Amino acid sequence: MPILDPYSLELFSRNPDQTRRFGMRFGALIEPGDVVCFHGDLGAGKTTFIQGVSQGWGSIDPVSSPTFVLINEYRRPDGITLFHMDAYRINSIYEAEDLDLERLYSTGALLVEWAERIEEILPNERILIEMKYISEETRRMTFIPSGEKYRKTIDRFRKRSFGV
Repeated sequence: MPILDPYSLELFSRNPDQTRRFGMRFGALIEPGDVVCFHGDLGAGKTTFIQGVSQGWGSIDPVSSPTFVLINEYRRPDGITLFHMDAYRINSIYEAEDLDLERLYSTGALLVEWAERIEEILPNERILIEMKYISEETRRMTFIPSGEKYRKTIDRFRKRSFGV
């Protein structure tokens, strides 16, 4: 793995509850207009992390993987929506364009699992979270921001999680 730049963050979660807690801290920081992309094999902890993100965002809606419906919506009491997309079953970039993702992240925040499948239609400025299965309980999460706004988000997340 390459050496991380000073804006990126790598951390390890030792169990699903810790993964959810990291997600809650992160979810409290994202805002309407944000795009967060996830890379990681099946079982890497993406949905577990997103469960925490949804809670931190302020949603009371249950989180499940949107593999077969493509996009789930999690609402906050103020009416702003967190969109959770799974691009695994997208067969072409044209199919992804038909989903009008820009409309989604212009009104709420967008989380995209398997984002590498539709990368060319996502905004250049975004956060990438690479998740890796290390062992039965341990996951590695690498947060890579693209753009100044997202660098600040990762810095705030680092401070909130570790105090540094």
